[in-house]
Amino acid sequence: MSIGLTHYLVLAAILFSFGIFGILTRKNAVLVLMGLELVLNSANINFIAFAKFGGLNIQGHVAAIFVIILAAAEVAVALAIVLNIYQNYRHINVDEIDKLKE
Repeated sequence: MSIGLTHYLVLAAILFSFGIFGILTRKNAVLVLMGLELVLNSANINFIAFAKFGGLNIQGHVAAIFVIILAAAEVAVALAIVLNIYQNYRHINVDEIDKLKE
């Protein structure tokens, strides 16, 4: 049995579902960011799978690399925000944060 496009799409759907579940149910900001990373990784799997099986050649790989770079920048900015939240509130529970002070 060979691995086909359907296997990649099922894996990406499972990762996407776990990511959305993590984003919607977690109260800790770091865990929400981890859920967002799962969603971005599922998009990368789709890009690579369609590049391999859909004849996109290098375009899917370039899109996946762009998403990886975007995710790295997002993590850097988000962690700076989380550290600022922790400095002001002494916790990172996203439900209890109503505004950021300067």
